[in-house]
Amino acid sequence: MPNHLSTLGIIHTSISIIAVLIALFCLNRAGRIDPANKWGKAYVWLTVITCLTGLPIMKTGHFTPGHYDAILVLLLLPLGVFAKNIFGKAANYLQVIIMSTTLFLSLIPAVVETLTRLPLSHPLAADAGDPIAGKALSGLFLLFIVGVVYQIVKMRKSNQPVAAK
Repeated sequence: MPNHLSTLGIIHTSISIIAVLIALFCLNRAGRIDPANKWGKAYVWLTVITCLTGLPIMKTGHFTPGHYDAILVLLLLPLGVFAKNIFGKAANYLQVIIMSTTLFLSLIPAVVETLTRLPLSHPLAADAGDPIAGKALSGLFLLFIVGVVYQIVKMRKSNQPVAAK
């Protein structure tokens, strides 16, 4: 069966779904993924576990772009978590960009895997190179850019002093 998931694949997928839902909750609730609060910490740890459980999954027998994506997320997460200790004045903005980027990068393999596995009887995409996957990823990228710009504009407005009347 082409859509069969291993036990590790089921665990990996379950944890990744929870991580993405927490990220979306954070974005809805606070307008950002803040690794200093409990929900942001949960997102960080679940994303780390997702990346680590994804590395041994090799249906092709070798590393795929998804594996490199996971490594990149693992490299970005500490930068996002410790941004305030590293980047100075720009830390809040860079943290928003970095944490949003980790979510975006996590969603790339999620979108591709979903399109190549569902519906079970006839998946929407044959592989990552399928035009429908490309369109979905282009839409995801556009949503990422709009989301980051929105977060930055919102942060800038909240940091502006109120004009005297």
